[in-house]
Amino acid sequence: MFSLGSWLPALPGLAWGWALLDALLQGLVGACAVSVLCSLLKVYLYIQCLNDPERQVEKEAIRMQRWVLESLHVVMLTGVLALVGSRVAALVVLEFSLRAISTILSLGKGTHSSQLYLLCQYSLGCGVSCGLSFLLEGALHRTCNLVLAAGLAGLLAAYTRRLARHVCTLYELHSRACYCGVCILLLAAGHGIPRLLWNALAITFAVADLAAVVLINRDFLSTAEAVRFWTPLTICYTLLVIYMQEEMRQSTGRQPVYQTVLVRMGGLLILLLTVGRWTDVLHVLVSLLGELWCLLRAGVMLEACRRQ
Repeated sequence: MFSLGSWLPALPGLAWGWALLDALLQGLVGACAVSVLCSLLKVYLYIQCLNDPERQVEKEAIRMQRWVLESLHVVMLTGVLALVGSRVAALVVLEFSLRAISTILSLGKGTHSSQLYLLCQYSLGCGVSCGLSFLLEGALHRTCNLVLAAGLAGLLAAYTRRLARHVCTLYELHSRACYCGVCILLLAAGHGIPRLLWNALAITFAVADLAAVVLINRDFLSTAEAVRFWTPLTICYTLLVIYMQEEMRQSTGRQPVYQTVLVRMGGLLILLLTVGRWTDVLHVLVSLLGELWCLLRAGVMLEACRRQ
């Protein structure tokens, strides 16, 4: 492994050897975090649709999702997060944090908070990856720590996936018979899942934002260079947030969600062409694929959140 990079071809933004293994492990932890988020949200939405006679079609759509695609989703997202550089991942995290704050402030104007959980999937993966990169930077046993983190994240993702499968298959029966402890617990406290997700995401993005700022600033040799980067970035992100809030307020359906992804990534691409590196352009394109993949995978739940 130590000599692996000496004979493999050099690719921009991609390291070989232990660095590649660390990137894959960080991506796996981020992908597992996204899987946990989606599984818990699926449980919550399924229970909400089950209790509403007018939403039985949405309930069946959630139930009929193919479980085999969950593993494929984790694998693909792991590869995307491993390929994306820390610089672009940090920018994605900061952009979503600004967008989330704007959305929270406008909740009283009809914005659905449940939809925000699904829109943060890719940003959550980037945030976990940035946080791990920041917290383990310079650690003596970095790879061992990442292996442990990946193992724990994988167990948690597998457990929540089994929980979602159990709920979609047997909750309707068990909640009436009252002989399943898990279903009884969900019957009594299932409404608290959004609050649990809210607290967990708040802590995760707080750490991720700090890590993102540090990871970006370490590339600058002087304050003047940092100002030249942060000034257009702040202006660009502010304009994007204002534009996206207006689009989401005036439009209905899933189409505005995909439009905002293209607008956001297009704006970030133009910005990095001006003040970034050429390898960042490749990472932005990879991020676009990752974001679209997450939204397409969660299309049924997005529709359920929109109608909620």
